[in-house]
Amino acid sequence: MRLALAEAGAALDHGDVPVGAVVVRAGRVIAARHNERELSGDPTAHAEVLALRDAATHIGNWRLDDCTMYVTLEPCAMCAGAMVNSRLPSLVYGAADPKAGAVDSHYRLLTGAVLNHRVEVTGGVDAAESAELLQAFFRARRA
Repeated sequence: MRLALAEAGAALDHGDVPVGAVVVRAGRVIAARHNERELSGDPTAHAEVLALRDAATHIGNWRLDDCTMYVTLEPCAMCAGAMVNSRLPSLVYGAADPKAGAVDSHYRLLTGAVLNHRVEVTGGVDAAESAELLQAFFRARRA
């Protein structure tokens, strides 16, 4: 999660919401990304989607069935769907997202019986630090 927090900080360099994601396989980091929506002009350039893409490229397969993702913020519906579609077995996230979280806050897309794959979820890891990074970003934007 420390690496994901560092990635989140990198998003600040180009005005993106500070969310970072890291994919680990067999104890090794194979992808580390941060939000790039503002940088790229791409509405799908969330840290999680970018990290999943990089991990699949690294492995040479879209099935990430032996990986874990660490992300600083509870994933949205798009990112949760991408995790299901990549067959990711486990997710660790930091801060809950009461507005758009689709893992625990709202839809429970990763653990519910609606979709064809379930992801083991651990939430709240380094949540205070993740939340403070986001809160500071939005405070600065409002000022």
